[in-house]
Amino acid sequence: MTVARIIERRGPSEIVACDCTTPVHEVVQTLATRRIGALPVLREGRVVGIVSERDVIYCLAEKGSTCLDQPVETIMTSPAVTVEPATTVDEALGMMTRRRFRHFPVVENGELVAFISIGDLVKHKMDEVTHEAEALRQYITVA
Repeated sequence: MTVARIIERRGPSEIVACDCTTPVHEVVQTLATRRIGALPVLREGRVVGIVSERDVIYCLAEKGSTCLDQPVETIMTSPAVTVEPATTVDEALGMMTRRRFRHFPVVENGELVAFISIGDLVKHKMDEVTHEAEALRQYITVA
């Protein structure tokens, strides 16, 4: 199964992102209000990084509250590691595990088409396992 299957019902209007010039305090507000852990960071519509709760914490620990007035591009993780819709769920999970992060911008032909989390991938895997278990139960009862 691919990432395309996970994002097939999502539209670009559902993506919450910020511009690289957005002040960190506005990003913090967006993360808190939306109850999300990360945002893709864009410059002229292209993904240039990701900002996560961790990035904010590291910045606060290093520079104190003065970092809240800086543009998000000064604290974001860049370059962003992205996946394509054709990436398999297993490949994406493996990359997240190896790289120790929890979010991916999904990019197709250079354009951001979705933003997924490890929760999206795990939910998909759980649904897949549940479906397979049910198919095996039905096979056993019929046989």
